[in-house]
Amino acid sequence: MHKCFGPALPYPYPSRGVSVATVNRDTYVAIFLLLFCGVFIDATFDIREPDYGVLMPSTWPRVILAVMTVLSMIYLIQSLKAGPSNPDCSTERSPGFVGFFVYWRNPIICFVMFFFFLWSLPFLGMLIGGVSFVFLLMCMLGGWQPRQLAVHALVAVFAVGGMWSLFTFGLEVMLPEGRIYNPYAS
Repeated sequence: MHKCFGPALPYPYPSRGVSVATVNRDTYVAIFLLLFCGVFIDATFDIREPDYGVLMPSTWPRVILAVMTVLSMIYLIQSLKAGPSNPDCSTERSPGFVGFFVYWRNPIICFVMFFFFLWSLPFLGMLIGGVSFVFLLMCMLGGWQPRQLAVHALVAVFAVGGMWSLFTFGLEVMLPEGRIYNPYAS
């Protein structure tokens, strides 16, 4: 019996609600993200407002933080519904050099692909390079089956194309142009 919390319950915990003993790591991450968003939302109220009539400088940070807060709330709700972590699942990796690369395969692939994306920017530009990067990364991590290729292509074109269009035409940001396609040439 613990002096602060009463008798210890055997695993799995027979409770209907969520207790501290049954939350998983995702719950702690979601709570941290919500606190992070709250601190930065509070900081947006310290951003100076200009005297002339333009969009307040705090508008975009608040919009982005509002989206992050909603997504963090969804993450928290899903992590609470998921229940406790499975103690039988092992997160240990095999020893040695090969074990390191097998365990960290996906992050290593992401960093290598991002390096090639940055390396190709002067030639391909942001639009073609970004679509290629997202498509190839999704294929390397998600599979190469024909149906998946179509989904990966659609996600890459619409996500990168949408963000590129927003920044290029909506916000008039000069993104890196390539030798193949230069939207800024007259």
